Amino acid sequence: MATRSHTDALRGSLDLLVLKTLSLEPMHGWGISQRVQQISAGVLEVNQGSLYPALQRLEKEGLITSDWGTTENNRRARYYELTGAGRRALGEELESWRRFSAGLEAVLQTG
Repeated sequence: MATRSHTDALRGSLDLLVLKTLSLEPMHGWGISQRVQQISAGVLEVNQGSLYPALQRLEKEGLITSDWGTTENNRRARYYELTGAGRRALGEELESWRRFSAGLEAVLQTG
């Protein structure tokens, strides 16, 4: 049986991770990926090739907004921020994830 990487498991959770990270404060894409990696102690890595299309999709859906700003290193970057609809979606996604996680854990603990 082939082993699956963390990247495969992460793919379905990317929107949830982005929304949750942006609920803390507005940030640029690189900052989002670094925050996820930092909080997860390096277990989760957000691929830049997946992150930016996700950010564009979430913005198109009205869950986040973006505007240009300057980073701590004095570089120009697009900063993303959660909208009211994004906060509601985050709550729904968290509830859905918790139900899924509990169901998965119940199956995994059966003998």
